[in-house]
Amino acid sequence: MDNLARDDRAVSVLARDMDNTDIGSLIDGRPLSAFQIRLLVLVGCLVLMDGFDVQVIGFVAPALLRSWNLPPDALGPIFGAGLLGMLVGSTGLGTLADRIGRRPVLISATFFVALCVLLTAATRSVPQMLALRFLTGVGLGGVLGNAVTLASEYCPSARRASLLMIISCGFTAGAILGGLLAAVLIPRTGWQSVFIAGGLLPLVVGSLLVRELPESLHLLLIRGADRARIDYWLQRVAPGFTLPDARTPLAAKAAAKASVIDLFRGGLWKRSLLLWGVSFANLLNLFFLSNWLPLLATRMGYSDSLGVLLGTTLQAGGIVGALTLGRCIDRFGFYKVLAPSFLLGAVMIAAVGQPALPVAIECVVVLLAGVAILGGQPGINALATSVYPTQLRATGVGWCLGIGRAGSIVGPMAAAQLIAHHSTNGILFIFAAIPAAISSLLIAGMAKTHPRRTPTLLPL
Repeated sequence: MDNLARDDRAVSVLARDMDNTDIGSLIDGRPLSAFQIRLLVLVGCLVLMDGFDVQVIGFVAPALLRSWNLPPDALGPIFGAGLLGMLVGSTGLGTLADRIGRRPVLISATFFVALCVLLTAATRSVPQMLALRFLTGVGLGGVLGNAVTLASEYCPSARRASLLMIISCGFTAGAILGGLLAAVLIPRTGWQSVFIAGGLLPLVVGSLLVRELPESLHLLLIRGADRARIDYWLQRVAPGFTLPDARTPLAAKAAAKASVIDLFRGGLWKRSLLLWGVSFANLLNLFFLSNWLPLLATRMGYSDSLGVLLGTTLQAGGIVGALTLGRCIDRFGFYKVLAPSFLLGAVMIAAVGQPALPVAIECVVVLLAGVAILGGQPGINALATSVYPTQLRATGVGWCLGIGRAGSIVGPMAAAQLIAHHSTNGILFIFAAIPAAISSLLIAGMAKTHPRRTPTLLPL
């Protein structure tokens, strides 16, 4: 047994050394190639598709209620089914990607989403809609975490955070695209046409993935893949570059055993728990603000149109935050940027519900809340890619997002309960500020947590 443990440690050391010394140094030492840029664009398309198909149910909801003569509370289970499916997909498909590869999981998940969304256009009952939204969520759950993981492994470390956070803006762009298409299509061709458009989009993206999407070079080396396969993708990144011949298939053992339990081995368990806490708290806040802000704005005396404007301002703040925080993270590090950002978010969220704020000040407060909370979420995803070694990275990112999805369910439900108990907006937003403050403390805790160096942990 001791000999087997020593073999596993030796395999992990070899995998780590190949990851850092060969491929990592190569990518860090060269400017972005045309191939890497195409990959980042492809991943951006995946994230855009994710944003479209996650939000599409919200765009068709009013027309769906009228068409099926449903009460508004019937939407709760339909919304929740998709989020539950994303939780399942994030955790399960992340682990699968570490075992069989990022490429097959991403391609399969994309075509599966296309099928489910197209079938949703043909639904005739609430049970059918519930089942298909759950299945769509499972597929979508396998997209974002694995896409971010794959992109991170082809990004130079000096620009990794900013590049990943720019890509993450595709989610908001997809949501905006879905809203525009819904506004045009529903009055003319009905709510079903929006799902048809949402299904055709992943079909197109999936076709591009089959042709262009690479496998992770890091993972291929760790798994001891065929040399010709490694060289094929390597030449796409750096034509003319060759790796040393000394490689061993024993490294495959490091990836084949990837599981959620491995996220708690050695010094990883502290960071895993802290990271899960941050993801849960921030997605709780994100979905609370995104779902309830327009309605709560009308409770504060604003018009419906101004409530929509505030909701749009929140999303705009998310884009501004992703673009600016990414550059700051590249320069100062995750912890020095995200901890004060979430603390700022807590203050801004608490200020949103204060009575008698001038409209201009309210818009600025909401914008800054969006910068901190919505803009900070891609930072959490990027942080997760830096915490885990290659053979556990998709598992780690997937579980981070999966735990966060639980928060995305809890946030809107908790808000509904507080509203049902006649809480004022001031109290509601003060309660909502607490998770943001907790996120700041957890990030600060991660900064102070230095796990002992183990063979399975890549240096940050």
